[in-house]
Amino acid sequence: MNGGEESFRGRRVLITGAGGFSGRHAAALFASFGAEVTAVIRRPASRRSGGLPPFPPMPPGASVAVCDLQNRAGVRLLLERSRPDYILHLAGRNSVPESWRDPAGYLESNVMAAVYLLEALESLPETRLLVAGSRLKVRPESGEGPPHPYSLSKTLEQWACLVWGDLFHRRVWVAEPCNLIGPGPSTGFCSLLAGHIARCEAEGPQPAFAISSRSARRDFLDVRDAVRAYAAILEGGEPGTVYRIDSGVSRTLGEMADGLLKLSKADVPVVCEAGEVSGAARTGSPPPSGTEEDPGFAGHSSASAVRLGWGARVPLEQSLEDLLNYQRQWVQRHNGREEQP
Repeated sequence: MNGGEESFRGRRVLITGAGGFSGRHAAALFASFGAEVTAVIRRPASRRSGGLPPFPPMPPGASVAVCDLQNRAGVRLLLERSRPDYILHLAGRNSVPESWRDPAGYLESNVMAAVYLLEALESLPETRLLVAGSRLKVRPESGEGPPHPYSLSKTLEQWACLVWGDLFHRRVWVAEPCNLIGPGPSTGFCSLLAGHIARCEAEGPQPAFAISSRSARRDFLDVRDAVRAYAAILEGGEPGTVYRIDSGVSRTLGEMADGLLKLSKADVPVVCEAGEVSGAARTGSPPPSGTEEDPGFAGHSSASAVRLGWGARVPLEQSLEDLLNYQRQWVQRHNGREEQP
């Protein structure tokens, strides 16, 4: 992205899901550009649930707005008051197991919240909206059905947003990030392992950390690179396009685990699906590129964010080190006088 700081300086940027993993980093980035950031959260963060470490307060230049995005009138009022030039929609629910227990709730959270944002843009026709989609959606033209309610919700959300943009001539994009890592509270594989390592270092031996397979391959990207991609899309993306955000390199879960274990100050056994126990790091062969072409979605084109001049900057080693240090700091605070927020 070229000139992003100038593009956003003095402009109004509204970020939903600002209390989450990507949201806090996005708020910090746009605030650093000099934007007037409205950080939308669902409820005051006096206490966090789910055993996640807290983030520091919102950065200077970001104001917090509390809004339940499933409240249609509340969403309309939010946009009337903030009148954003750009909206980055990161809010939603993203647990596959949980979606089986509350499928209707997932449709409300992931589909209707986006629809209410789109509807509220009626009075803001020039506002740009970027919606964070999911690689777990299915293409309607593929002939395959969603494998779980979460996939259903993200498929419908993505379709609704793109078609709404066509019907009502709105500037709407969808971003599909890969697996994001880096400092901050997350329930992803790397964050869970890093938290386990931090507890082993601080508290002594823990039960072995279990992973389903060392050979499963994923594309991992630092969350700070991902939010730069969001800015690049909002700045120069083609409306109606689905933008893929990834590093272009796939790595096995075993490689990622070994990268974290190399940084560990304690012996941390990892139990693999085949029953083996890994304590030392092992390096695999160079992974293949993950830049294959995507056929698009429901008649809308798909492209890599690389086409906008964006590229990953944060080395994998730095992402893992920053992630582990973040978890170490949390464990140290949690083991002291500070209670879980």
